[in-house]
Amino acid sequence: MIDIGVNFTNKRFDKDRLDVIQRAINKDVSAFVVTGTNVEESKKALELCQQFPDYLSCTAGVHPHDADHVSANYLEEITDLARYHQVKAIGECGLDFNRNFSAPEQQLKVFQQQIDLAIVLKLPLFLHQREAFEPWLELLKPAFGKVPAMVSHCFTGNKVELERCLAADMYIGISGWLCDERRGQELRDIIKYIPLNRLMIETDAPYLTPRNIRPKPKSSRNEPAYLPYVVQTYAEITGLSPQKIIEHSSINAQKVFDLPIP
Repeated sequence: MIDIGVNFTNKRFDKDRLDVIQRAINKDVSAFVVTGTNVEESKKALELCQQFPDYLSCTAGVHPHDADHVSANYLEEITDLARYHQVKAIGECGLDFNRNFSAPEQQLKVFQQQIDLAIVLKLPLFLHQREAFEPWLELLKPAFGKVPAMVSHCFTGNKVELERCLAADMYIGISGWLCDERRGQELRDIIKYIPLNRLMIETDAPYLTPRNIRPKPKSSRNEPAYLPYVVQTYAEITGLSPQKIIEHSSINAQKVFDLPIP
């Protein structure tokens, strides 16, 4: 299994990061893509990749929550990071109009700049979107066919949004949101429409802990060792075998993020 979205730079992993990685490896997670959410976190993600070169790769970019705080030369800093082979995509970037931790106008500007950078650097885009689908997709349209791939990270949209993402040849990242029948029912209803050649799996750890873990863990922190719960839930809903889900999602991740085949 390959976890394409882990926030390993989060301070909740500071005390036991190595143990967390080992637990996931023991659960057959063979590779992890560490999410960069701003320039400093992207630098930390790269440093982690250099510490664990056999398992970790990363992205470099600015999450919409951090758009208000970019420096004047942040694009140059991301470009410098992208020169390292461990950096596999630009992101996590996009729009989030649900909470507006950054001004919408600034989110749009910073997202556009990162799209343009991905085109220049010929790197995939690792994408975030929440309650901003139309402007998000509109900004992405000029990049269709000009970047190697686009990944709709932690997809939680509806069927129409899924169809439009697939029509744009995006990959769809499915997380523990699927394991919550309260918040995730709409997603559970539409995953059957995701072609296997567009599927990826992720935990978004330490967030989105699968709700169906039994026994319930003492900590609310999610970790990559819980990725099998996403796979098992996907299998139960679709009738696909867990092995088929793992096989296809791993092939897709290896292709998009240029990961070695285990």
